[in-house]
Amino acid sequence: MDFSSYERLLFERRPGGVMLITLNRPEKYNAADETMHAELSRVWLDVSHDEETRVAVVTGAGKAFSAGGDLAMVERLAGDHARVLHMLREMSDLVYNLVNCDKPVVSAVNGVAVGAGLAVALLADISVCAEDARLGDGHVKLGVAAGDHAALCWPLLCGMAKARYYLLTGEMLTGAEAERIGLVTKAVPTTQVLEEALAVAGVLANGSQTAIRMTRLVLANWLKVAGPLFDQSAAYEMLGFMGPDVLEGVAALKERRSPSFPSARLDPLPASPEV
Repeated sequence: MDFSSYERLLFERRPGGVMLITLNRPEKYNAADETMHAELSRVWLDVSHDEETRVAVVTGAGKAFSAGGDLAMVERLAGDHARVLHMLREMSDLVYNLVNCDKPVVSAVNGVAVGAGLAVALLADISVCAEDARLGDGHVKLGVAAGDHAALCWPLLCGMAKARYYLLTGEMLTGAEAERIGLVTKAVPTTQVLEEALAVAGVLANGSQTAIRMTRLVLANWLKVAGPLFDQSAAYEMLGFMGPDVLEGVAALKERRSPSFPSARLDPLPASPEV
């Protein structure tokens, strides 16, 4: 496969059939704009078809794994029905192409991970996370439903009680806490994240490829069973982009203040009828 057409992802072939994929927008903390989001949706098809790749390791350039969706992209989505429909299809491709990838995927979460970046990190077969990394699904703080991956895999990874808490509040958690509750596979010091992820990838690359890939596909069926939940959550998220709350969510993020969502404002009581 020729990976030279990618603009936001870097590819490096490591020994033994390990492909290192780096989200490469460090000046924006690897926030996903339209280009990166599109590339994350199709890269797993190319990884599957690449005969030289046995295992993919994905990490972020610089200090972050991914700061989520680029705010400028979010603003362009708000109220734009055609863009929202396109994003819904692309979001589904990102999730299902990763779930159906023919090769194991290891994430090396070297820093903050939210939004689409967090989807990649947690849908990977094995996630190695920095102990002090900050993870979170902030969709509700933006004013839209938690849609891109969270309803699909959080309850399976960390249980319903923790999934409900973090997805309904939008609260962030550290890599160490994420490991404690089972959201990620391993938490290690930041300087060891990529080294540990590559070591795990080496084990997978040197094992029985047929056995490992078939086992991976069997385990992926747990996510496929929950596919209708993901489809519903993704549709609800995109529906939120057609409403007023997301505009206030974006404004609050840009102004670094707490949002005052229109849907949370109490309507004044109607005046008493005159007697």
